Amino acid sequence: MNPPHLSPDKKFLTASDVAIILNISRSTAYRIIRSLNEDLKKSGKITIAGKISAKYFYENVYL
Repeated sequence: MNPPHLSPDKKFLTASDVAIILNISRSTAYRIIRSLNEDLKKSGKITIAGKISAKYFYENVYL
């Protein structure tokens, strides 16, 4: 499911990765990451600003 330029063992996606995958701007990708990270924080997970777990991203974004 990963685009060819992304390593399948990559644990976190950056805003640039999300922008490419979804064909959106980086600023929109940052908003999506922020929203997904807020959900993770609510469930007690540790997050990294500007990055999202690749597994969580693919589970929660309809592609």
